[in-house]
Amino acid sequence: MRRYIATLELLFIFPASLFMLSLFVRDIQPPQYQPAQTARRLVDWFSVRPVLGLDIFLIALPFAAFVIGCLTLRRGWRGDAQFRQAALATLSTVRANLAALLIAVATLLAASILAIVALHVITD
Repeated sequence: MRRYIATLELLFIFPASLFMLSLFVRDIQPPQYQPAQTARRLVDWFSVRPVLGLDIFLIALPFAAFVIGCLTLRRGWRGDAQFRQAALATLSTVRANLAALLIAVATLLAASILAIVALHVITD
């Protein structure tokens, strides 16, 4: 059952994720080049359909995924002792290795920033 719920949630957030990615891709290149041109068309498609694009794809479906996820996690927390133990073990592991986790996150952020800067330098 959890796999079906996870699949449903991913389907619910896919349009909003695609839109957010298109907003980013649209701005990293001049509009006449691909994939910026396709991203601009996708953003334009969302903007000319405010009820479908904004209300449903960007608000209603992600909100439904959020509510379904919260309810599923709450139900799992209450009814599954193994899930509770695994979550608590994960939290204690994170707390014990917080410095290493922060180093890993900072390293990934640095790599992301360098990739964005490299893309900017390449496209200019």
